[in-house]
Amino acid sequence: MINTAIIAGMVTQLVISLFVPIGLLLYFRKKKWLSWKPFGIGVLIFVLFSQVLEKALHVVMIDPSGTSLKWTDSVALFVLYATLAAGIFEEVGRYIGFRWMLKKHRDYKDGLSFGLGHGGIEAILIGVLGAVNAIVLASLIQSGAFDKMIAPTLPKEQAAFLKDMVLHTPFSMYVLGGLERVFAIAFHIAMSLVVLLGVRERKFRYVIYAILLHALVDTAPALYQAGVVANVWLIEAVVFLFAVAAFLFTREIRKKFESGGEG
Repeated sequence: MINTAIIAGMVTQLVISLFVPIGLLLYFRKKKWLSWKPFGIGVLIFVLFSQVLEKALHVVMIDPSGTSLKWTDSVALFVLYATLAAGIFEEVGRYIGFRWMLKKHRDYKDGLSFGLGHGGIEAILIGVLGAVNAIVLASLIQSGAFDKMIAPTLPKEQAAFLKDMVLHTPFSMYVLGGLERVFAIAFHIAMSLVVLLGVRERKFRYVIYAILLHALVDTAPALYQAGVVANVWLIEAVVFLFAVAAFLFTREIRKKFESGGEG
């Protein structure tokens, strides 16, 4: 039997990951901060650069275990690669979006909308779909269908891993998974504004800043993935602090957008 608290955790992750982006969308619309084209381009850029191009490179570079590179066991190189890959693909994607696809959308609300589209679709693809997948697996395990229909089609170790993950991941981890998507949205909005500012002022170094900041925020999760840091609460605390800093930056940078013109 699957603990009801675990199911509640899965549902909580789903609700947070789905309704926070929707709530922000409605809030931005009410405040007249929503610009639909940048929102849509933000979604497109995330899917293309993060989920297609970056993941294609990961297939070439990262060992199937997901904890090291294929050609070396160096933890430092794995963390360096993982963090820079995320930063370069996503921030260069943002730059391309603003520079060539949104030439007439360079205002503060456009940066907010792009970041919400980018972070919102990430929340749905990772947080919502992850929770749905866990709920489906839990239902199959509960009914016995997993052992009869799914497990025989998978390698023994993979089937055992999936079943153990569903049975023993606690409620708190699912809640953290949902909250992490909220933290990520705050960060994506801030980085979208940094890159947009660079485009407005024709200063590519802002894109470099965004890449380095993105790599920095991803360092803690990469260390956890590599097994260097085992305390997930410490990792999430670091990510939370970055989210708070991103939120404060987003509020303060509005003045610069409203007081200055392009170039």
